[in-house]
Amino acid sequence: MFNKKYICGGIAVLFLLAAAGYGVGAYFVDFALKRGNAEDPLAIPSACERIQDKGRMIPKLPQAGREQWECISADGRKLVATHFLPETPGYRWAVLIHGYGRDQRYARDYAEAYLEQGWQVLTPDLCASGESEGRYITMGAKESGEIALWAQQIVERDPEAKIVLHGVSMGAATALLAAARDDCPQLIAVVEDCGYTSAYEMFGEQLGVLFGLPTFPILNCVDVVSGWKTGAKVSEAAPIEVIDRVKVPTLFIHGDADKLISPAMMERLFAASGAGKKEKLLVQGAGHGDAMKEAPEAYWKSIFGFLQGL
Repeated sequence: MFNKKYICGGIAVLFLLAAAGYGVGAYFVDFALKRGNAEDPLAIPSACERIQDKGRMIPKLPQAGREQWECISADGRKLVATHFLPETPGYRWAVLIHGYGRDQRYARDYAEAYLEQGWQVLTPDLCASGESEGRYITMGAKESGEIALWAQQIVERDPEAKIVLHGVSMGAATALLAAARDDCPQLIAVVEDCGYTSAYEMFGEQLGVLFGLPTFPILNCVDVVSGWKTGAKVSEAAPIEVIDRVKVPTLFIHGDADKLISPAMMERLFAASGAGKKEKLLVQGAGHGDAMKEAPEAYWKSIFGFLQGL
């Protein structure tokens, strides 16, 4: 017979370990994914403050007709996007997907380039970003469903629409996750700029860089707690697990000086891609999310050349 004292002691130890695991997980989930603080309910997550390029300015608003769109997410949140119209609107649409800790305003310079080529443009605010509701970012897990909703909204308004998803960083991961879904209609291509293989792997690397901490057991705790607090586990934001289902033409772009998301992640995504047509562009000297800024002529020549005829 087991001694009741030992049984109770064992239960107490397990309880303390579980409580400690939850505490660690909750801290890092809030640090990395929670929007808002005591001073500003719309403040970007604390982790983003640590890694974000402070010199990145909000691009000017394109000189084009525009209108605000709204829809409701699967979990009941209001989502907001801006529709920009070129001088002569056609059937080609670009959905521009912003990165981690950003909002749709940071896609304005990308929108300008598409507008100049006669594309209609939609720039959504993703979950817990900009004017879209939500408390937690989910690194592409929920956001990919939102992009599918926006594609459906486009097709309702324009049944002949041909849609390209173009995302940067978390936006690139979101684009791949959305393109792998069955409910994201009339896609003709994806432009993936400096996305990650999985948020879990990317966060694991940053634990070491920012805190000098090991992935295990911290990230395991984060993964469990993120499911409880945000409605989606960090491990669900894993383009590498679904990219073989993305059959539309896919262009992969990365900077060879990217210190946040290694160019090796692009190589792994490219190798695993199920697209019949796929190309990659490695921009020399470009840091994270800087490929367009570092080499704008090569960047847009590659994109519009890749999209020609689709």
